[in-house]
Amino acid sequence: MLALVASGCAAIHGQKLKYQISSLYPVDDPQFLRTVSVLLGPGVIEGNKATALINGDQFFPVMLDEIRKAKKSITFETYIYWSGQIGQQFADALSERALAGIKVHVILDWMGTSRMDPVYIKQMRQSGVQVEIYHPLKWWDIGSQSGVQVEIYHPLKWWDIGRLNIRTHRKLLVIDGKVGFTGGAGVADVWGGNSQDEEHWRDSHFKLEGPAVSQMQAAFVDNWMKSRAEVLHGEDYFPALEPAGHHLAQVFQSSPREGSESVEVMYLLSIAAARKHIRLSAAYFVPDKISIEALVQARKRGVEVEIILPGAKTDVIVVRRASRSSWGRLLAAGVKIYEYQPAMYHCKVMVVDDVWVSVGSANFDNRSFRLNDEANLNVYSREFAAEQIRTFEADKRLSLPVSYQAWKNRSIPTRIREWLANRIRSQL
Repeated sequence: MLALVASGCAAIHGQKLKYQISSLYPVDDPQFLRTVSVLLGPGVIEGNKATALINGDQFFPVMLDEIRKAKKSITFETYIYWSGQIGQQFADALSERALAGIKVHVILDWMGTSRMDPVYIKQMRQSGVQVEIYHPLKWWDIGSQSGVQVEIYHPLKWWDIGRLNIRTHRKLLVIDGKVGFTGGAGVADVWGGNSQDEEHWRDSHFKLEGPAVSQMQAAFVDNWMKSRAEVLHGEDYFPALEPAGHHLAQVFQSSPREGSESVEVMYLLSIAAARKHIRLSAAYFVPDKISIEALVQARKRGVEVEIILPGAKTDVIVVRRASRSSWGRLLAAGVKIYEYQPAMYHCKVMVVDDVWVSVGSANFDNRSFRLNDEANLNVYSREFAAEQIRTFEADKRLSLPVSYQAWKNRSIPTRIREWLANRIRSQL
C-alpha cells in the first residue's frame, strides 16, 4: 500500500526517520482515500458541504453572523489576533454570547497575539469567555491547591526555551458543534476588504457543515485539553450531525512535537498520487529536499505543477528569500512558479487532479511540517475542486511567472542573502 524509503522526516521514539512515499496509485483510486483515512487519523466521511469564502469581505461577516447565532457553544482557536476594527468585532461578538449564557472557549497563541491589546482578553474574560493563551512566556503559573488559586514560581530553565518555538497555528471556529470554519485567515484588519491593495491581504477561508465538523471540534478539544486540562464533550459540543451536502471530507490535525507530522505526510501522499495536475497556493513555501524531490518526480510522471506564492509584497522577507533559494531544481524540472502582485498572498490551498483539495492552516515549510500545531480540511469533490481551480486561475492572472533563466541570473548579493535566509529559516 505504502512504500517508505530514505528521505523526509518523522519523529518516532525521539528519533527522526526519513521517508519517501512512492507513487503506487492515483488520487482517484479508492486506495488513496483508504490510505489518507488511516494515516492521517480521522476517516474521510460523506455528507458534508464545504463553502469557499474569498477575502475578508466574504468570510468575516459570515463568521461573525454564525457566532452571534450560537445557541450552545463556541470554540475558537487562532494564531494571529491583532488589535483593530476586526479584533474588536470578534471580542464584542464572543463576549455578547458568553453574557447570554453560551459556553465560549478561546485559544490564542501567545506569539500570534503580540499585537493584541490585552483589553480584549480582559473584556472577554469579564464577560465569561474562557480564554487560554497557548505557550506564553512567563516565569510563574497560577495553580490551584484545595480549590484556592495560588502563584507557583517556576524558574525558566534553559531547556524550556525550545517550547517558545512551538506554536498553535490552527485556525478553527466551531459553532454549536454544527458549523465550522478553517483556512488561512487570522483576526486582523489586514484580512479585511477584498485584497484591493497591499494593505489588504489575499486569503481564503472555508465554511464546513456536516459530519466532518465533529472532526474539526476534536482538533480544538485536543489543544483545549493541553491548555486547560479539561475535556469538552456532550451534545453541546458533539451533537448528532445530519448530512449537509455530498462532499467527502476529512479534518485532520498535526502536532509534530508528539511525533505526528501528518501535514507533511498528507502533502507527500497527495503529490505521489497525482497523475495530471497539482495546483498549490502557499503563503510560505520553503520546501525541504524530500518535498522538492516529490515535486520533481511528479513532473517526471508528466504531472503539471503550478505554484502561486507571494511576490515582493510579503510580510516576512526572510521567508521569500529562503523560498527563492530552493527553486532551481523545481524550475529546471518544469514546475511553474508565479508571484502574486497586488497584495500579500496568504492562501493555503492544494488541488490535485481536479478532485482532491486540501485547505486550512498549514504552510508548505519546515515550521508547519515539524513545529506548529496545524489542522487542515481535505475535500474529495470534483465540484468543489472546480471552484478552487477557478479561484486559482483568477489569482494566476494577477501573478507574474518566474522563469528558470531569470532565477539563474540572480546577482551574487541576492544569492548570498537567499542562502543566508534559507540557513536561518531551516532552524525556525
